[in-house]
Amino acid sequence: MRGLFITLEGGDGSGKSTQIRNIEKFFTDKGLAVLHTREPGGPRISEKLRDILLDTENTEMDAVTEMLIYAASRAQHVRETVIPALERGEIVICDRFVDSSIAYQAYGRGLGDMVAEVNRHATGGLSPDITIWLDIDPETGKARASGDKGPDRLDLESTDFHARVREGYRHIAETEPERFKRIDATGTIEEIKEKIYACLEELCRERCI
Repeated sequence: MRGLFITLEGGDGSGKSTQIRNIEKFFTDKGLAVLHTREPGGPRISEKLRDILLDTENTEMDAVTEMLIYAASRAQHVRETVIPALERGEIVICDRFVDSSIAYQAYGRGLGDMVAEVNRHATGGLSPDITIWLDIDPETGKARASGDKGPDRLDLESTDFHARVREGYRHIAETEPERFKRIDATGTIEEIKEKIYACLEELCRERCI
């Protein structure tokens, strides 16, 4: 049986790391094998591309260059890590996927429809079974995340940029409500976990897991 492909989206301070651990527990408690991975990143080549993308010294990077490096990292990740795990019947939980590129490059950078087209080739048409979007106001998220880690290149972008990114996520949520689930990330960890678990239980019923 093919495994499940689950992705999480959300900005800094949205609580993705905590909720990914909760999702892992949800499935391991069912006795299922889980693979946790991330984008950009995953296999060795993709991690090297991640370093280039997030390096704060690379502020001169062109928007199209950025999009193509993300897509290249994703192509390697999908073929080397994600698809083999799904074929083994594992639950793949990925921190970010194509929706991040749509939000950040198509909306944040203003690159439009070319982002989806490039990523269609990068992924071979692979789409998550469900995507959880932890929605939080960028300023609130930034305040929450302050001190957690040093800023990366995208963290240095303007408030207007991050507002456009959030609008991109909103558009996806409106156009793909069956797959893309918005969850208010301003609640408590337990409240957010319960909402995510409700979405996962519904998915498991649909897939007879």
